[in-house]
Amino acid sequence: MASPQFTCSVVVQVLPEQTDPAQGKFAFSYTITIENTGDITAQLIGRHWEITDARSGIQQVNGLAVVGHQPLLAPGQKFQYSSWAQIDTPQGSMKGRFLCVTEDAEIFYTEVPEFLLADSASLH
Repeated sequence: MASPQFTCSVVVQVLPEQTDPAQGKFAFSYTITIENTGDITAQLIGRHWEITDARSGIQQVNGLAVVGHQPLLAPGQKFQYSSWAQIDTPQGSMKGRFLCVTEDAEIFYTEVPEFLLADSASLH
């Protein structure tokens, strides 16, 4: 029996041009690499994100595709994309999951573990 699985890694950077501390706006880009580590071709269909600031303010983001793409990945293939988020505090976090479907129409989810939104230079 086929074993569908995607694995994700994340890199975060501050977006100084979109950050305005005086206005309480802090922006971060994130680059996600998705790899098909399973043994069947599958497609990423949609996403769900929970973006939390340091005051426990939560933004929910749901939608089809990632940056306009629904990548179809054979075993071993990767897809990388970048996007961004803005929060009201200098630090926060994100976590989420991707809705995926195999070529046999089996639905599965890929969890994206919580990652930090922060300027690493400000963390001491």
